[in-house]
Amino acid sequence: MNKPLSTFERKMKNPKFKKVFEAGYRKLLFSELMISIMEGDDVSIRNLAKEADISKSVIQNLRSGKQHDINVSNLIKIAHAFGYEVILEKGDERLMLEETTAKDSKKQLSVVVAA
Repeated sequence: MNKPLSTFERKMKNPKFKKVFEAGYRKLLFSELMISIMEGDDVSIRNLAKEADISKSVIQNLRSGKQHDINVSNLIKIAHAFGYEVILEKGDERLMLEETTAKDSKKQLSVVVAA
């Protein structure tokens, strides 16, 4: 005997609903991750903004889910503020993304082969 599907399971069979749900869920995950890390490290929005050199409004918007996209340099700054690295991985190859300062004092994105 087959177990009846829940309302959620039935809805997820609809491709349009599933696509919208999954997009929203991915956006929520980043927000929840930020909240969890900030609470775990007891870091305020103001302190994170200062440490990462990003405006408080950007941090607040990412944390609240109001802003869903993030540029790579801000992601790197936030990760570094919490002691994390941003790494791209494909098979055995690992590339670490870093923000560096060029000779002309401009910030730039660098890629380092990680061990």
